[in-house]
Amino acid sequence: MYMQSKLIKLSVLAPLTLGVILTTSLPASAQQAEPEAKQAVAIPKDLIEDPEVRAKLGINEFTAPSIRLIFDDLDQLTPMPVKETKHILPNRMPLSRQDLAIEIGFLIADGFLAVQHGDLNDIETLAKDLSKYGRALGAGERVNRHAASILESAKKKDLEKLKDELAATQKDVEKELVQLRDADLAHLISLGGWVRAMECAAVGVSKNFTEERANQLFREDIAEYYESQLGSLDPRISKQPTIMQMRNICSGLKTTMTLGADEEPTENKVKEITEQAKKLAQLALTRTK
Repeated sequence: MYMQSKLIKLSVLAPLTLGVILTTSLPASAQQAEPEAKQAVAIPKDLIEDPEVRAKLGINEFTAPSIRLIFDDLDQLTPMPVKETKHILPNRMPLSRQDLAIEIGFLIADGFLAVQHGDLNDIETLAKDLSKYGRALGAGERVNRHAASILESAKKKDLEKLKDELAATQKDVEKELVQLRDADLAHLISLGGWVRAMECAAVGVSKNFTEERANQLFREDIAEYYESQLGSLDPRISKQPTIMQMRNICSGLKTTMTLGADEEPTENKVKEITEQAKKLAQLALTRTK
C-alpha cells in the first residue's frame, strides 16, 4: 500500500521535512512588506548534524537544514543521471551574495553526488570552486581548510571522510554567516543543495519509473517548506522576479506532490514534477547581476 510505504520509508529528500517549517524572522518593516509570509517555527533538532552548533548557537533563525541529510538515502535511487543534469557554472563569479549562496549549495550537492556515484574526477575543480565561493562569502579561511581535506580524501578514495568535509563546509560557512547575521544566505545555500538534488532525482525517476522510486519524489512538505522560506526572505530578495517565480513553482509542486489517501504516484505526475524541477534549477542559477 502506498500510504504504508510512505510512512515507513525515508525519502531521498525526507530529512528536510521531519518536522514543521522554519522561516526566518523578519524585522517589522519586512513583515509589513510581505504580509503573506508565514510565522517563524523552530527547526527540528534532528536536522542539525553538528552538536556543537546546537550547543553554542541553539536552534534559531540562522540554522538551516544540512545538505548532507538530503543525500542520506540517495542510494535508493542509484544510478542517477548526474552528468545528464549537471550545470556548468560561468567562470565569472557572481556579483550578488544571494547568487553566491545558491551556487555554493549546488557545488556542495555536486560533491555529494560525486561521492554517491564514485566519480571523483571533478573533485579538484570542485574544491577550488568551493574555496573561491567561500572567500567571496567571507568564509575563505574556513573553507580553504576543508577544500584541502576534500582533495586529500579524494586522492585516498576515502568517501566517508569526503562526505564529512563537504558537510563541514556548509556548517562552517553557516557559522560565518551567523557572525554576519545574514540568515537569508544560510537558507539559500540549503535551497541550492535541495534544488540540485531534486532535479537529479526527478530526472532519474522519470527515466526509470516505479511506484516505489516515485514515492521518493512525492514530498509536498518539502515544497511547502521552501515556498514558505522564499516568502520569508528579506523583501529586497523575496520580491525579485526569479525568487517569486521559484516560490510559485514550489507552490505548484506542493499541489502536484499531494496524493489522496488511495492515490498512487503516476508517470504523468512524475513527468510534471521533473519539468518543474528543471525550471526551478534554471531559475536558481539565473544570476541577478
